[in-house]
Amino acid sequence: MSEQKRTAGRALGGFLGFIGMSAVAGVLVAAAVTPAIALTGVAANGTIDMFENLPNYLEITDLAESSNIYALNGEGEQVHLATFYDQNRQSVGWDQVSQFAKDAAVSGEDPRFYEHGGVDLQGTVAATIGYLVPGGNVRGGSSITQQYVKNVLIETNMSKATTEEDKQAAYEEATKESPDRKLKEMRYAITLEKSYSKDEILLGYLNIALFGGRVYGIQAAAEYYFGVSAAELNIEQSAALLAIVNNPDNLRLDRPDSEENGAANGYAKTLERRNYIIDKMLQHDKITQEQYDVAYNTPITPNIVQPSTGCQTAGGSAYFCDYVTKIIENDPAFGATEDDRMALLRQGGMEIITTLDLDLQVASENAIANYVPFSAEGIDVGGVMVSVEPGTGKVLAMAQNKIYSQDSEVLEQNPDHSAINYNTDFEYGGSLGFQPGSTYKVFTVGEWLKEGHSLNESIDGRKRSDWGSFRASCAPGGTESYPGYAPGNDEGGNGGTYTALSATTSSVNTGFIAMAKQLDLCGIKTTAESFGVHRANGDPLGYSASTVLGTEEIAPLTMANAFASIAANGVVCKPNAIASITHRDGTPVTLKDGSELKIPNGDCAQAVAPEVTSGMAYAMQKVMSGGTGSSSANRVDTWVPMIGKTGTTDDNEATWMSGASTKVATVAGVFNTSGHVNLRRTYFNDTQAAVLRHYMWPAVMSVANAKYGGDAFPEPPTSALKTVYAAVPDVRGKSLDEARRLIEGAGFGFEDGGPADSELPAGQVSGTNPAGEAPRGSVVSVNTSNGQMVLLPNVVGKSFDEARNSLGGFNVSKSEQSVTDKKQDGKVISSDPAAGSPVKSGQNVTLTVGKFEDKGNNGNNGNGNGTGEGNN
Repeated sequence: MSEQKRTAGRALGGFLGFIGMSAVAGVLVAAAVTPAIALTGVAANGTIDMFENLPNYLEITDLAESSNIYALNGEGEQVHLATFYDQNRQSVGWDQVSQFAKDAAVSGEDPRFYEHGGVDLQGTVAATIGYLVPGGNVRGGSSITQQYVKNVLIETNMSKATTEEDKQAAYEEATKESPDRKLKEMRYAITLEKSYSKDEILLGYLNIALFGGRVYGIQAAAEYYFGVSAAELNIEQSAALLAIVNNPDNLRLDRPDSEENGAANGYAKTLERRNYIIDKMLQHDKITQEQYDVAYNTPITPNIVQPSTGCQTAGGSAYFCDYVTKIIENDPAFGATEDDRMALLRQGGMEIITTLDLDLQVASENAIANYVPFSAEGIDVGGVMVSVEPGTGKVLAMAQNKIYSQDSEVLEQNPDHSAINYNTDFEYGGSLGFQPGSTYKVFTVGEWLKEGHSLNESIDGRKRSDWGSFRASCAPGGTESYPGYAPGNDEGGNGGTYTALSATTSSVNTGFIAMAKQLDLCGIKTTAESFGVHRANGDPLGYSASTVLGTEEIAPLTMANAFASIAANGVVCKPNAIASITHRDGTPVTLKDGSELKIPNGDCAQAVAPEVTSGMAYAMQKVMSGGTGSSSANRVDTWVPMIGKTGTTDDNEATWMSGASTKVATVAGVFNTSGHVNLRRTYFNDTQAAVLRHYMWPAVMSVANAKYGGDAFPEPPTSALKTVYAAVPDVRGKSLDEARRLIEGAGFGFEDGGPADSELPAGQVSGTNPAGEAPRGSVVSVNTSNGQMVLLPNVVGKSFDEARNSLGGFNVSKSEQSVTDKKQDGKVISSDPAAGSPVKSGQNVTLTVGKFEDKGNNGNNGNGNGTGEGNN
């Protein structure tokens, strides 16, 4: 209500003029307003002083109004989801109220409303007489302005209460019958009429009045009792509603079975009061005789339209609606305390436009309805779909395989109903979370790249019985060990040698544990946290080796937001579901402390380097094109570049498909919400439960891709894809344990190649394969000496016989080779194997002996013609 100042003459008219400046007026005021005081002999002057000293400023705050939550359809039109209120009220303007309703209020409650100055003298005197008559009381005689004052005081007192008990106590205090209350109401009413016009006061009265139950204000009453707006009320409807105001408990029309005022007797009590008001409307020339005849003889026929209240009216979007209410309940942006925030929702008259995309929402609901039962024998099955917009954190869709309800009796009797939002954190109405399985591996990929590794770097992903200790910088001592920790692979087998890329594409558990061995477990945890990942129950993320494989309980919405952050090149936002909020009249919403509401917007920031996320996206594109995610990708109708990662938990109790385009990120999941059931041994409509994700995810992303499209993901830096070579340590002559330490320390996988023939003492390392350089992370096979070889002695220069004697124990054979140096004649010039070669005893050794032949000048060498050509 705006403050329209009235003229002094009119403000001081009516009853205010009556009490002006005379002792007689003072006596009458005392008699009319406080007869109990007058009867005790208090002097008139004293009464006037008492009246003038009462507080005269009445603060009129905004009325408690219902709040509405909306989604937007494909045309950008608002679609109503739910309404929330303590008092079902919608304040309306002067032109939004039927003139019949205005006239009914004035005619029935205060015919001299437009003449008096806030207090009706005749009505007050009549009330006084009623008080003085034995059995009488001070009820009645209040002007519309006084009634408005009373309702404002009730509203003010109740708005400060936080519990139902406090509200009831506040109501009783504000309505307690006493001369003192009447006197205060008069004082406030007189002052009020100095500041506001009559029309403003009448409109305020119609907007604040109680019409029975939780129905407040003429607009909500018109909709509830007759299914029309306040502007559409006819004469008989207007009079019936104003009749209720006279006694809201007994004259309401939504109790057809009432013995005294029910449908069977035509709502007799309300009818009597209604017809009284219609009489007054005719008497004061507000209606014609013809209108009177029709209205008076029309029976009361209510059309009760139950108002939509709470998220259960939002259908399949109910869990998203519930998430919106939890945002308001938890975020200090909406008020200093939880009570303040919930009061704002139920009383603040907010128009809340959400981020929900109804096209994606319908696709999500249909995907679940088509593939996941709402309940099934032998399993407490859960199915979820949730989508988030990269770069903004806007929640676009949220659905699950349950019907929303907060009714404990309904929940107890219907397993297909639930109050728990499987998609969100516990604090936001969700469960304690679910293990995401291998979808969590993407954070190990991120840390792998952050620590300078390449996707084409080799890793030793062979299964082993004990992985030893892991680096963990945030743990005491900086390391963690898990004796006997020996995870297997989902596809079985003992693993092997992989690149980080191939381990990601095929989702090899042992490959990721091998990657984690080269990383900081605390770094993997920090990388996950940088994408906004946290446990659903509010506890910190763990950093054990098993967490690498996705054993932390996390809400699906959290994982969807993380994948959205990867798709947004490392721009990480908080999930947000509210696009805008205004007051119903279009103005900004004001909080209890007087400040303007600033809705949370996602707090987006570049939290992860783009060169890291581009590498992550590159790996996950390979997952979709030829890895475990291809089962989903191949079913998407509209192709755009997509990333993704599958996840399956121990014993197949939860299965996930998480992925994104550059425009929409979506998570689909099927899991046990309680108990332990293997989804690969469970079938719904002849389809294995474990593969349902690969039908659900494509159904939603087909719609998302068609509507939003998608861009190419950035190419990763060359450092993320290069093959890294490193020198293989020379470990010949060392013990096997020392060789293992040196080779693993250099970043290679170690393999015991077993004994090999060698001249080294038995047990010493005799060699590696490969030697020299090899791709970092690849497996180096190490052989140890069996001690069965010796180095072949050097017999070059000896005669054949001498050499043969030196090579006792070997099978020696002879070959000859012409020589030009006579000194080599009959001498060993080479051996095969060569001198110094490791050989076994009894091995064949071929000695090559020189044979000199004289082909020159019959002994005249050096005395010829000097040509050196000989005589050949």
